Amino acid sequence: MKNPLSSDTLRGRTGESRIAHWVLLDANRWLLAGVLSVLTFVTFVALGAVALPLREVMEHGSPVETAFQALIAALLTGVTLVVAINQLVLSQELGRLGDQHGWMSEAMEYRRKVEELFGSVGPPDPAQFLQALVTTSSDRAERLQEAVADSADDALRSRTDRLVENVCRNSEEIYAQLETSDFGEFGVLRSGLNYNYSWKIYAVRRLRDEHEESLDDEELEAFDDLIDSLTLFGPALEHFKSLYFQWELVHLTRSILYAGLPGVVVATATVLYLDPGLVPGSTLGVDNLVWLVSACTTIALVPFFLLAAYVFRIATISKRTGSLGPFILRHAERTAAIDWDDEE
Repeated sequence: MKNPLSSDTLRGRTGESRIAHWVLLDANRWLLAGVLSVLTFVTFVALGAVALPLREVMEHGSPVETAFQALIAALLTGVTLVVAINQLVLSQELGRLGDQHGWMSEAMEYRRKVEELFGSVGPPDPAQFLQALVTTSSDRAERLQEAVADSADDALRSRTDRLVENVCRNSEEIYAQLETSDFGEFGVLRSGLNYNYSWKIYAVRRLRDEHEESLDDEELEAFDDLIDSLTLFGPALEHFKSLYFQWELVHLTRSILYAGLPGVVVATATVLYLDPGLVPGSTLGVDNLVWLVSACTTIALVPFFLLAAYVFRIATISKRTGSLGPFILRHAERTAAIDWDDEE
């Protein structure tokens, strides 16, 4: 793998900063929620240290009790809503026998088409399956390069060389990334998203169309073979994306329950039992009551941080994979390495 951040990778195409890409996609969701929790806790403590004394405010009113009552209601509603959404998504898997048979037939038909491409039975593992697809695309790109090597059309040979170099380099990058990826983790889908197959399909079809008059039957067949291999990558990626979203929603629901139950207990205990007189003294110049209330508030907010962390990733993936096939919805998806509009 020459350069993991080449212009063909997802980050290379969008031009995002390392931090933004890490927050939206790469970071472990629990770790990101933890970072948000720490920042929130520090913010609450800082505000408590410089704002009106919390102890005096609580003695003359009940702002903490009011806030935690609202948090309890939001927690119970939010946890219930997330679980309901998860059940709605999972209910799609509970189809009738005819539906299940139809899905199975479609999957087997797709695998038969791909295995004609491979010339053998395709691997069952998603990561290995995508590896086989990108390797086949790379091999067919090299075959295309060999087919046009003796062509009298200098522009065709030059453009084909640039195209093939792009396809082969990107395929090597994706193959290496998939080596250490297991399905269920984001790694497999991230590697698939780094393969800019839509733009490659467009570039190959455009190159074939612009030089069709100078192509013989062998060269036309080489172009069609490469287009076929790139076209079959799209449905596989979309299928694995759908399965990954189901996994993510299951993980989200479980994470919300793990964090929501302690959050409800802490918020309820704060409303029922917290009394300023039970928390005397200060630490590091900050009233201990501020430390305690800030910690309890942060714990109650953890489920919302988890929800935000998961939605960041799911929404980002959905936005950047909005179309299947040779349609390019975002200008950033265009790859300059195989664009000859400005060619001299």
